[in-house]
Amino acid sequence: MPGTVFWTAFSLLLFACSSVALKEKTKIKPQRLSRGWGDRITWVQTYEEGLTKMKASKKPLMVIHHQDDCPFSQALKKVFLADKSVQKMAKEDFIMLNLVHETADPNLAPDGHYVPRILFVDPSMSVRADLTGRYSNRYFTYEPADISVLVKNMRKAKILLRDEL
Repeated sequence: MPGTVFWTAFSLLLFACSSVALKEKTKIKPQRLSRGWGDRITWVQTYEEGLTKMKASKKPLMVIHHQDDCPFSQALKKVFLADKSVQKMAKEDFIMLNLVHETADPNLAPDGHYVPRILFVDPSMSVRADLTGRYSNRYFTYEPADISVLVKNMRKAKILLRDEL
């Protein structure tokens, strides 16, 4: 009987230790600022930080409004992440911000609050209303098939900035 108690206690201890080890392996990693849009890109945390860095660097600010549970946002994110030219320009030529919550600045919703939407802000603090997607009812939205339109707008944002400086 004493041997049975020993083995029962040993089994319970072994089970407890293995379940703790399993929990440690499945810990959720902290959310990165990229939120899956590109871990090699330097992302700012807030709109205010983006404006400050934009003015100091003289690079345009690209603001991506999205929701983690929105299938349209997820589809655009996948294409954004896969496109090498988008990732390169985002990394080298822009101050990047992605938001899952709206900001208090009404200029970031010139035609309404919807996701996904991508806006460009130049160092003069102007939202570039001339850099839009293909849709007349939601000017700043992009779908996965619109990645070429987004690339063109990113290039325009760089050229416009260079011409205005």
